[in-house]
Amino acid sequence: MTTANNIKVQNDINFDEELITALYCRLSVEDIKDENGKKKSKEDESNSISNQKQILLDYCAKHGYKNTMFFVDDGISGTSFDRSDFNRMQKMVEEGKICRIIVKDLSRFGREQVEAGRLTQIVYPSLGVTFISIQENVNSTTGEGMEMLPFYNIFNEWYAAQTSKKIRAVWQSKADHGERISATVPFGYMKSPDNSKQWIIDEPAAEIVRKIFDLCLAGKGPSQIARQLEAEKVLVPSAYYESVDRKTRNTPPANPYAWCSSAVVGILENRQYTGCAVNFKSTTVSYKVHKIIHNAVEDYQIIPNMQEPIISEDVWLRVQELRKNRRRPTATGRTSLFSGLVFCPDCGAKLHFAAAKSITRNQEHFRCSNYKSGRGTCTIHYIRDVVLEKIVLEAISDLADFVKCHEPVFLYMLAKKNNAMRQQEFKRLERFVENGTRRIAELDKLFENAFERNVLGKLEDDRYERMVLSYEKEQKELIAEVAESQRILEKAEQQVVDLRLLLRTLREMTDVKELTPTLVNSLIERIEVHNNDKSSGHCYVKVDIYFTAAGMIDIPTEEETLAMMAEIRENPQEFRFVA
Repeated sequence: MTTANNIKVQNDINFDEELITALYCRLSVEDIKDENGKKKSKEDESNSISNQKQILLDYCAKHGYKNTMFFVDDGISGTSFDRSDFNRMQKMVEEGKICRIIVKDLSRFGREQVEAGRLTQIVYPSLGVTFISIQENVNSTTGEGMEMLPFYNIFNEWYAAQTSKKIRAVWQSKADHGERISATVPFGYMKSPDNSKQWIIDEPAAEIVRKIFDLCLAGKGPSQIARQLEAEKVLVPSAYYESVDRKTRNTPPANPYAWCSSAVVGILENRQYTGCAVNFKSTTVSYKVHKIIHNAVEDYQIIPNMQEPIISEDVWLRVQELRKNRRRPTATGRTSLFSGLVFCPDCGAKLHFAAAKSITRNQEHFRCSNYKSGRGTCTIHYIRDVVLEKIVLEAISDLADFVKCHEPVFLYMLAKKNNAMRQQEFKRLERFVENGTRRIAELDKLFENAFERNVLGKLEDDRYERMVLSYEKEQKELIAEVAESQRILEKAEQQVVDLRLLLRTLREMTDVKELTPTLVNSLIERIEVHNNDKSSGHCYVKVDIYFTAAGMIDIPTEEETLAMMAEIRENPQEFRFVA
């Protein structure tokens, strides 16, 4: 005789059989590689996806679960539950399509104890979903193993935390020994077939990198460069990798020539093209929160001479300087060689380049952006672009001729000009930065020591407060002074690099008949156009040209040159400038 209860149980079983038994598999990078980044041996591959699938299928066959579906997250950390196939499974659970979830072991489900406990102990039971972990013998419906579930989850999270610490320690050790810690190879390089740690130049890609830097030196912005590369049908990096059968994480776009400005910016800002390695550019919040945090530039570790350079250090630094003064194109699309370089000496604003359809090339001009047709806060500071071009061309030609004939005198002039930053001053500032940084760290320890003594009652509150105020004042002043000293040192080092570029460009110059964007961007740092002076009855406009690393240079007369050469012969070591 069949009772009502027996009928209900039979109906539940039939209903469950119509629903899906979800078989969840997960494998993280840490399960594939050890903390040194090497692939684990066969004995350590018990967590492989294929192994998990087989164990789950065998379990289902033994217990008669037929309507099964796999959900797989391969290469995904278990410290976060934001995983694509896991989310798909969760959505189906909420829609009532899944009756049970089976995993090989709890670590495959996740290594974050709070969310793992919430799902397995509250969410799934309330939705009528059975959770089964084979290895720990956990079954949420029968209650088997559930009393130990929180402890398993705690241990799994602890294991993830320890693994994260080990990996970070290995990265730090590698960096301390002058090794590169990032496995990502930038576009333009490839790993050497003989040594995976060594990068070699991938010449076809490197040519594109050099072209991008040349275009930037020629005055083009990232968007303009991207449009030109697309027009010239230059393959984007992912499409290029596909064309040479090289693996890449990124899927090539539908248009293989569709360069985006962000890709161009990434290349222009990548210092590794100068032959160095750059460590610690970014980090994550924690082993649980994988959000990437970009470190400050001063926190980067730069290791020189790690691979053959594609771009010289001088060119890379000059490009970074140029990108600080971004140039806005006019409505007509016409630009000047000097856009972004011309300033007003009175108010400090940039001079606006005017190029309307209604005016000719000879009428294109600069005027102060604060002039505003006479209604602004500054005077016009007007100069025609063609006139400025002639002035700058003449100034560059004169300087190039002078350097070719009297380079020692030119360096002597710069040394006198920068006398305050001679070698002795460099060393003094470097010592101050080193000692100041050490003292700041010492003050942090003194803070901690004073706090502990105060908490333990070994230091009176009044005394503690006076000590803290004194420490805080000293540390605050030191931090500001060290930062300013570092800024001065960086500026001086940048001037030396810029000077090398300036000299090399001037040495290579022949008879220049016309200015080019590359020439202007390599040599000119700033141009100041004064307001016109009509006091003499003629319109006279003074133009100050500041050369890269050299500033304003007044070419000396022949008599002045001979006098300086005599001074150099008398005191050859007095004025030295690295060039």
